Parts: sequence; structure tokens; C-alpha cells
Amino acid sequence: MPTRTGGTALGLAPLEQVDKLIVLIVDDVPDNVAPLHDALDDAGYTVLVALDGESAIRRATQALPDVVLLDAVMPGIDGFEVARRLKAQAATAHIPIIFMTGLTETEHLVAALDAGGADYVTKPIKPREVMARMGVHLRTARHVRQGAVERSQARNALDAFGYATITVRESDGRLMWQTPLARDLLRNYCGTESPTTPPAVLQWLRRHLGEAGEQREPPRLTLENGPRRLTFRLHQRVGDEDGDVDAGGDWLIVMQETSDASVLSSVAGAFGLTAREAEVLYWVVKGKINRDIGDILGASPATVKKHLERIYAKLGVETRTAAAAMAINRVPLLQPQHGG
Repeated sequence: MPTRTGGTALGLAPLEQVDKLIVLIVDDVPDNVAPLHDALDDAGYTVLVALDGESAIRRATQALPDVVLLDAVMPGIDGFEVARRLKAQAATAHIPIIFMTGLTETEHLVAALDAGGADYVTKPIKPREVMARMGVHLRTARHVRQGAVERSQARNALDAFGYATITVRESDGRLMWQTPLARDLLRNYCGTESPTTPPAVLQWLRRHLGEAGEQREPPRLTLENGPRRLTFRLHQRVGDEDGDVDAGGDWLIVMQETSDASVLSSVAGAFGLTAREAEVLYWVVKGKINRDIGDILGASPATVKKHLERIYAKLGVETRTAAAAMAINRVPLLQPQHGG
């Protein structure tokens, strides 16, 4: 067991603050790794080593280290590609990556940061410098993870109460996170899978970002699927501590599905209609024409017309406008209750 003085001698935080933290060092030259490995081990870190890019990706995915120290230039998969792949995986995207490079040209340093690196140190490696940089990024990562846990708990609570939640990244419209219920609903209503955000949802989000940035709740989006509807509500930006609207970020969207099965039952009971006649009248109230109603119910426009004739007779009216008005007056559940 390392002593606490091993950490403080290097100007680090006491060992209890770094105990059990895992560091993955990636370098194809073992001699380069040894001094840094020993210094980290003395400071109380658990140190893992990978000597090539493929091994680094596998080990990072399995062990989920707290930080990765990554050599930029390696045979096969270089450090830039390793970083890109780790950042592309949800499980490893949050891990801070510090590049270790002998390349000091600006273009190489920019490439390291563009690949997902949080920082870089130049070779020959100085363990004190590396651990000082690590301390900064570990504190930041810990803060981010704690916030993510709290947000996840809140989202799961919503899911348990029949709400579904997703987060969408503002910069590129990518669906970053979803609850199991949200995944099923998006499949059923939109036919899409993560990381694709349904086009209708993305258009709605971008159209109303200005209102959201001004702390005004924008109109809700509603998608319909037969007698069921899915409502989207823009809730808040997440992962943006400063609240800077121009900085972008991820947006938390809350979804809720409601059903008009009870409405159809009420319509049928109020006028003595069959189940199919109640459905036709429901869509008439929604402003659908015969062809659209036929598409929704899987019937021909001629069949819908026959249903309508029987509906008119039972309601004692002659037009679809009159039928819709009578239905709304008699069945309060048909009155609009959902924002769009």
C-alpha cells in the first residue's frame, strides 16, 4: 500500500483524494512508460498500460479509467484515432485524455485537441507536470460525473412515472441519451433509432431555441399515431453550468404518451356509434378529410363515406362540420387539451 507522503511529496492532493483512481497509460515504447508508471504508482494511483491503439481501446472500454495518458504517435492506430474512438463511445466519452507528444508544431497540438484531448504534455515526460495536469482534469471530470448521476436519477424518476426523456446535442442535433421508454416511443412514432433525432423533433427544437434561451417555455410538439399521441416538452439545457445560450450544449426533452381510447369510448356511448364509426367521427373532429381518415384506418375513402352517412343519421345532422361541433359539445374530452 503506497504511503500518503508519496503523493504530497509531488505537490499532489492527499492520497485519500486519489485513492482507487485508475490511470491508463498508452505508449508503444515500454521504456517511456516506466518512470511515469512508477511515479503514479507511488502517488497512489492504479496504473494500467497499453502498448498499442487497439489494446488501449479495449482496456479503456473494460476498465473505464479516470484519465488516459495517450501517446500521439504510434504504429497502427495512432493516438489521434484512439481518442476519436473513445470519444465516440458513450461509455468512454467522459474520460479526460491527456496527450503525450514529441510533436510541438501547432497543427499537431490542434489535432490532439480536435481529436478529443483535454490537454497535452510534451516529451520527454516530466511526471510532476503530468500529475499536476491530471489533478485539474480529474477534478473537472468528477464534478461532471456527479452532475450526470444527479441528472440520470431525475430522468429515471420521470421514466418511472410514465414520462420519457431524451437529450439532444444542440451543435449537431445528435440524440445523446434516452431512457428505455423514450427509445420505444421514438421507434413507434418516428421509426428512428439513437443517435438519430427524429427530423420533426429536431426542427421543432431548433425553431424554439430562442424562446428556451430566454427562459420562456416554447409550444409543445405533438405527434399522433392513431388514437394515441406523443407530446414533447423542451425542459432545460444540461451540462452548461454558466447558462450561456451561445455556448450550445445538450437539451433535455420530456415526452409523454397519452391515449384517446377513453375518448373513443365516450364518443361511441354518447351517440350509439360502433367502434369504427367513433374512430371516423374522432378524425372528423380533428379536421381530417375522407382520404386521410381512410389512410389512418386502413380503409378506402368510399368506406369512410358510408360510415359518415350512418354517423350523420345517428346524430341528426347533414354535414361534417355540424357533426364535429355536436361531438365537441357532447364529449368534453374532445376539446383541445394539448399544446402543439
